[in-house]
Amino acid sequence: MKKIYNKFDKHAIAQLPQVQFPGRIITIISPGETEKAVDYLLASDILGVDTETKPSFKKGQHFQVSLLQVSNRTTCFLFRLNLTGITPAIMRLLEDTTVLKVGLSWHDDILGLERRHQFKPGWFVDLQTLAPKLGIEDMSLQKLYANIFHMKISKGQRLSNWCADNLRDSQKLYAATDAWTCIQLYDEMTRMIETGDYILEKVPEPAPEPATESQP
Repeated sequence: MKKIYNKFDKHAIAQLPQVQFPGRIITIISPGETEKAVDYLLASDILGVDTETKPSFKKGQHFQVSLLQVSNRTTCFLFRLNLTGITPAIMRLLEDTTVLKVGLSWHDDILGLERRHQFKPGWFVDLQTLAPKLGIEDMSLQKLYANIFHMKISKGQRLSNWCADNLRDSQKLYAATDAWTCIQLYDEMTRMIETGDYILEKVPEPAPEPATESQP
């Protein structure tokens, strides 16, 4: 029986082995490539989804979503939206109601994508709606994966430049891993919910620090 925690110690994550996407990564850089990529993805049984945006380090400066990563169990496509835009094929993918798509905090991703082009979201499930059913309170992707699988998702590339002319291999691997791990989490979390095959351990709240007397 699997043991999980309502809250996972972020300091313990650093000691865990790192998980990396083991499959094919295909980068889509032109509008014409999106049609075949979407056809391939929509033939899958489930898809993991995520987005990346160039970070802003200046107050009031914002960038549009740069990357949409969509993975099935073996292959991840990286749609470079800053180069392709939201094509009719990508719209078809986002509005599809036949293939389950799983993300985390996906509402925020949808808002970012809609700033590029309005669409009617299709069949999406947010992992943050499953976590409370297991009693899990820490719901970031990294903490969820560490809690369920006892492995670490590296966040080293999160603040890198997603609008760069060419993405580095480390960026591609980071993006693909985030999308693919959503599938793994969905499979395992739904299994645990359906079977009850887990034990939830509640982590005690840290004791409050004693008050110190103010000096006159």
